[in-house]
Amino acid sequence: MLRKIFTYGLLISLCSFAIPAHSEALSSQTKMVLVKTINGSISPKSVRSSGTGLVSAHNMMYRHSVTIYDANTFELIKTIPDSVQLSKFGYSQYSTIFKGAPVEGAYSPDGKYLYVTNYSMYGKGYNREGHDTCSPASHYDNSFLYRINLSSYEIDAVYPVGSVPKVVEVTPNNKYILVSNWCSYDLKVISVATQKTVKSLKIGRYPRGIAVSNDSKTAYVAEMGGSKIHVIDLEDFSISYISIGVTPRAVVLSPDNTKMYVTLNLSGKVAAWDLVAHKSLGTVTTGKAARSLAVSSDGSALFVVNFTSNSVSKVRTSDLKVLQTVKACNEPIGITFDTPTQRTWVACYGGSIKIFDNK
Repeated sequence: MLRKIFTYGLLISLCSFAIPAHSEALSSQTKMVLVKTINGSISPKSVRSSGTGLVSAHNMMYRHSVTIYDANTFELIKTIPDSVQLSKFGYSQYSTIFKGAPVEGAYSPDGKYLYVTNYSMYGKGYNREGHDTCSPASHYDNSFLYRINLSSYEIDAVYPVGSVPKVVEVTPNNKYILVSNWCSYDLKVISVATQKTVKSLKIGRYPRGIAVSNDSKTAYVAEMGGSKIHVIDLEDFSISYISIGVTPRAVVLSPDNTKMYVTLNLSGKVAAWDLVAHKSLGTVTTGKAARSLAVSSDGSALFVVNFTSNSVSKVRTSDLKVLQTVKACNEPIGITFDTPTQRTWVACYGGSIKIFDNK
C-alpha cells in the first residue's frame, strides 16, 4: 500500500490525477456527476469527511465496524472493528469484550482523532438494546462514545454517554465533545481536557442533529420529536429556542454562520433560518423523508439525501431552488461534503457509498 511507503503529502502528489481540477465556478453552478461506487462489507448509517484527506463510514450493528477511506483515491485505508475491552479503560465492572454499533462520527479540529457514537453496546450485562421508539422511562441500556486515534487507527478512549447516542460534534476550539442521546432526551457535554462529562442538558423528545458556531460559543441541537432547535450558549449553558418546523433532523450552518439549514424529516423539506435577522428564510421540498444534509465550502449549495425517494438533491442557498435531483441508491441516509476535492459522499444504508463530483 502506497500509504505505508510514502508520506501522505507525497501520496497526494502521486495520486493528483484523482483530484478534479476546479474552475472558479460556485458549487451552485456545477452538476453532481457520479464518479465512484464503493461496496464491500459495509452498511453505512453515515459518512464524514475530515477535510484533511479522510472519509469515514459508520456501519452500525450490521457490520460492527468503522471504515476509513482516502478521500482522493477512494482506497480503503482501514476497517476498524467496534470491539473493545471496557475494563482496559477503567470500567472494571465489564470484564469481557464488548461490541458497539457505530452511528455517526466527528473529527477533532487538530485532525488527530475520530469520535464515534454507538447505537447500543453488545456483551455481558447489556440486556436492553436501544430502540427507535423510546423515552428515558424505557430504561434502555446506556452506551459509549469511542475515540479512534488516527495515527494508529485504534480505539484509544471511551466515554460513557446516554441511551442510543446519535450525533457527535467537536467544538472548533477543541474544548467540548457534544453527543445527542436519542432515548435519554439529553445532550452530553464532554470536556476534551478532562475526558469527563461536564454537563447533561435536557433537550426533549429525540434529540439528533448538532451544529456548532465557528467561534465555539453556540451549539444548535435539533429536537426531532418536536419542532424546535435548541440554541445552547456553550459558555453558561443557557438555552433558547428557534421554532423551525415539525421533525427537525439534521442541522448545518453556512460557512459564515449567518444562516442555518435544517431537514424536516416528516414533510421532506429543508428549512432555512437567518441567524442575524432572526427570521425564517422559507422552506423547500426535496423529496420524501429528507434525512441528512451538507453544505458546500462556498456556502452556495446544499446537498440533501431523501431516504424514501432514494435520491440526493442539490439546493441553491440563495433562493432555496432545487437545482438537481439524482437517483442515488436504496435508502440514502448520510452525506458529507469533502472540501479539498469538492466531492459529495453519500451513505447508502443497503451497503454502499456513492461519490459525486461537482463540476
